[in-house]
Amino acid sequence: MAAGYDRPNAAARFANAVIRTLAEAGISIAGTRAISVRGRKSGKRRGVVINLLTVDGVDYLVAPRGTTEWVRNVRAAGEIEVGPRWRPRPARATELSDDDKPEVLRRYLQRWYWQVKGYVAGLTPGSSDDELRAAASSFPVFSLR
Repeated sequence: MAAGYDRPNAAARFANAVIRTLAEAGISIAGTRAISVRGRKSGKRRGVVINLLTVDGVDYLVAPRGTTEWVRNVRAAGEIEVGPRWRPRPARATELSDDDKPEVLRRYLQRWYWQVKGYVAGLTPGSSDDELRAAASSFPVFSLR
């Protein structure tokens, strides 16, 4: 897996904080959801807002910015909580292999390309399976159960 991470600028961090607060209150903006995951070093619960993709009844987390802190924490913990603060549901997160990512990445891009186009290394919703497979190692993807 690539270890790259595209850190958001100050304006994006502020907007993410506002959107996370809304998501934690149960208000979704364009498919956002709040997740919380136990920190791998501190052990404290860390909250982040993500775009939750559902394909054929399975929920997926995609990290368009690469190997972020929440990705590292999910890898270490293996479990997260999804949903509003007052009613989170636990879920086990399993990372997909690169060969299993192309269809999930395509669906993610079809839904949120307008939001993530600056972070996905030139991929588009029309990218071929080969292009998606070649870039897959840069984008962690987890299925939730």
